[in-house]
Amino acid sequence: MPATASSGAPSTDAPSGLARVTEPIRSRLQYTFNGQRTGTPEWVSDLEKGDDPGFFGPGSAVWAVHGGMSTIPAGVRALLVQALHPGALAGVHDHSRYREDPLGRLAGTIRWIFTVSYGSQEAATHASNWVLRLHEKVSGSYDDRHGVSHDYKANDPDLLAWVHMAFADSFLAAAMAWGDPIPGGPDAYVREWAKAGELMGVQDPPRSVAQMQAQLAAFDDAGILERSARTDDVVKFLRRPPLFPVLRAGYPVLFNGAVRTLSSRHRDLLGLRAPHLGPLDLPTRAPAGAMLAGIGALLGPEPVAAKHARLRRARLGIADPA
Repeated sequence: MPATASSGAPSTDAPSGLARVTEPIRSRLQYTFNGQRTGTPEWVSDLEKGDDPGFFGPGSAVWAVHGGMSTIPAGVRALLVQALHPGALAGVHDHSRYREDPLGRLAGTIRWIFTVSYGSQEAATHASNWVLRLHEKVSGSYDDRHGVSHDYKANDPDLLAWVHMAFADSFLAAAMAWGDPIPGGPDAYVREWAKAGELMGVQDPPRSVAQMQAQLAAFDDAGILERSARTDDVVKFLRRPPLFPVLRAGYPVLFNGAVRTLSSRHRDLLGLRAPHLGPLDLPTRAPAGAMLAGIGALLGPEPVAAKHARLRRARLGIADPA
């Protein structure tokens, strides 16, 4: 999900023959993540604005986790985990246009993530309030596996908590599989990203990995999580999303990597198994890592969002490490 990893300008140092091969891939990657084939989206440039340093900065666990290519399989994993909660899934099924406009929905999610991660505190708060206002319209009802009807609202505390933890757990798991070392360790990321949960109305979000795992397990222990026909539809969609043909061939490698990072319990609930040959599991971590390294070579080592955040911080007189 590194939507802003490239400024959109093809490298002038690359041989013209190589550029002719890589540029179509790079432009389609950028369009997939932010809706633009070239250039920097205006909302990314706007991250330079603001009169405070933001909730996070260089050296934070959040910048480390959200600044790497591991965010791509992390996003897939988060959607799989979210789909285990029938209330969250009902909201997506009833109100989302993810089938008609999956890239638009992805771009909107990425915009929120990067604004909270790299924007000023004012921008992060504004973006979160905007999402919460959209959620006010998301309500309805669903029948659980026992045929019992439940009402839901997207801003219900338990749904907000589930979505927040599905995100945090997934981005952390992917970063630990394919990312660089996390400053302060995994607990630091969960503790820092709790601020995003608070902005989204989560009541007392977890502040350690142990707390997060205990709260995730509590949903399962309460009998809330389930696999339904809707769940299977989401899994089927995520297996083969409508990507550009040039990206389609490599996507299964990332999907399989995301599946492998799921807990065994969540894999079982989703009816998923990592690739295997008979009783033997096939490798997924190294192939996904190689794929992510290739994407990183095309998009650049640091999100452009981080560069604009650094410019804002420099304007405020904050001396950040190079």
